[in-house]
Amino acid sequence: MAYHFRRAHRLLKTDDFSSVFSLRQSRGNAFFQVHIRPNGLSHARLGLVVGKKVAKRANRRNYIKRSVREWFRLHQHGLGGNDYVVRARQPFVRENRGEAITALAALFAKLTRCRASSSS
Repeated sequence: MAYHFRRAHRLLKTDDFSSVFSLRQSRGNAFFQVHIRPNGLSHARLGLVVGKKVAKRANRRNYIKRSVREWFRLHQHGLGGNDYVVRARQPFVRENRGEAITALAALFAKLTRCRASSSS
């Protein structure tokens, strides 16, 4: 199993983000809000939104994005053919990164359970 995060696994265009947001299927918690949409591909794709209201400094926003990307890279094989947009709601630093990543994993698990039950 390859654990790459290539260009094909990223949402890059505004239209891709808009189509995920327009479906309005999402779950959230204190740290993140995750939107999901089937993409018809054999792999999952990820888009990230970390605004300046969440973290003023670019290095903090980049740390949040790196952390989410790393989690996605390690777990993308179990996510199926869906597009995910992760929107950060609250900043986190190294000290509470574990808590934030646990919250992110719980959201993805909840979304995949919902998708599986609605498609059955």
